[in-house]
Amino acid sequence: MTVRSAARPILPIFIERWSPRTFDESAITHEDLMPMFEAARWAPSAFNLQPWRFLYALRGDADWSQFLSLLIPWNQSWAQNASALIYLLSDRMAETKSGDLEPSYSHSFDAGAAFAQFALQAHALGFHSHGMTGFRHDDANSALGVPERFRIEAAIAVGRVTNVDPVAASKEKLSDRKAVETFAKQGKFSDQLL
Repeated sequence: MTVRSAARPILPIFIERWSPRTFDESAITHEDLMPMFEAARWAPSAFNLQPWRFLYALRGDADWSQFLSLLIPWNQSWAQNASALIYLLSDRMAETKSGDLEPSYSHSFDAGAAFAQFALQAHALGFHSHGMTGFRHDDANSALGVPERFRIEAAIAVGRVTNVDPVAASKEKLSDRKAVETFAKQGKFSDQLL
């Protein structure tokens, strides 16, 4: 597998973290998983609302089959080997100081920040995570009992990587990223960002 390199000096964990699809079917304990949620807990959020919620199933527990069945078939084919399956939700509503609810502009943004911290902590602990939006959205809302005010942002597979299956492992590639200049521009929006 190729090694990625950054164009500018950054902490190594940012380029070492990746999203594999070849998990080794090992178990994960609550003690292993909780530090990942703890890292997510400390993500920045607008007005400190912390709109993220995580629903999870561990391999072999009572919820595992249902969590797996909500993924699209392609994602089921590889995520079945993960150690944990997680659904990340965000609260679309924010409580005002007067106790009223109003739409939250940044709920998805904040939940994304929580996932980024979760993923980096997983990597630091020797696990990998793979976020995906390939799940049956309406069925997932119903099956997981998600209230209307919440949005399921993504499903996440967590586990340890294996190279036991050489065919699957040969398809795993560390993806590169667009150059900073293609998405960051001083001043107003221009065609450079299209």
